[in-house]
Amino acid sequence: MPVEVIERITTPRGELQLQRRGEAYEVISNGCFLMATYNGGSEKALITLARRWVPRARRILVGGLGFGYTLRAALDSPGIEMVTVVEIEPKVVEWNLTYLAPHNGFALEDPRTDLAAADMVEFLKGQPEPYDLIALDTDNGPDWVVFERNASLWSEEGLRQLDRWRAPGGVLAFWSAHASFSFEALLREHFKEVAVHFVAARVNLQDDVVYLAR
Repeated sequence: MPVEVIERITTPRGELQLQRRGEAYEVISNGCFLMATYNGGSEKALITLARRWVPRARRILVGGLGFGYTLRAALDSPGIEMVTVVEIEPKVVEWNLTYLAPHNGFALEDPRTDLAAADMVEFLKGQPEPYDLIALDTDNGPDWVVFERNASLWSEEGLRQLDRWRAPGGVLAFWSAHASFSFEALLREHFKEVAVHFVAARVNLQDDVVYLAR
């Protein structure tokens, strides 16, 4: 199916491209396929699986806006009062308010959405606030980061920073395009409870993976 380039821009983090394939949208970052509107099931599962651990969650922190699927799933969870979503790229925010809005139910316009225009690495260094669920969806996984500096989010130091923002009894959730045994081992080293869920991906040969920890 032919691809129509909607917009291609150069950012401080490299080239970013939004393209349309039929009725679907795709984002390419520095020549690497990043996400698509037809492949958001595991991003939604990131929230639904984590909610089993914290069914009474009220406040959720999402690292990475993407196509807004994780944010939408968070907003659709019963009893949610606020979802803070951290996104560094203004153009991704703009696309979510225009082309992508119908695909995520206009999630950014929900009054419970708190948008933080920031780098997740820097955001976590701030004064922590307690969140019942923290969902990290900034990369293709611990072994395939979108930007080099994001590698710290998946490190021992990154886990410590994320844990500062976790409310008592809260859960950390991580999305990955593939399994990482080294990351799983790191989680098991630092947390008492760890779960690994494999979620079928529509376009990949291998399953996406959701990691939970607390």
